[in-house]
Amino acid sequence: MQTRMKNPAAVLPAAMAPIQELFKATRTAGVPETTLGLVHLRASQINGCGPCVESGVRSARKSGESDERTGLVVAWRETPYFTDAERAALALTEAATRLADRSDPVPDHIWEEAARHYDEAGLAAIVLMAAVTNLSNRLNVTTRQLAGQKWG
Repeated sequence: MQTRMKNPAAVLPAAMAPIQELFKATRTAGVPETTLGLVHLRASQINGCGPCVESGVRSARKSGESDERTGLVVAWRETPYFTDAERAALALTEAATRLADRSDPVPDHIWEEAARHYDEAGLAAIVLMAAVTNLSNRLNVTTRQLAGQKWG
């Protein structure tokens, strides 16, 4: 596979800094870095974004995440490796990523479970991480960016 073009955020450099700032902002709400990493990884898996899955796994390992958790985030419902709070964040991430899959994309029960574990700032961080990850996934997948390459 070959890339179609440089990543659009590299072609229009004024876009790169705001995207990076959005990622940074998610880390200011007190949500554990490991949870935000799981959110990024799961959304990227759903969207089939090789570069983001690779970077997500690499970041998770660097921050001390176990191979079991990293490898099994794709099957988080069927494994004992995730806390209830992480499961709530992953369910919210999946709903926010798969908006067109159902008439009520983010059902109340998913939102309410996430709200049991996270305050408003924490919910904002999770929703923002899912959204910015989805943006990155769409840039990468559309232009066929390759895993292991820097944006550009």
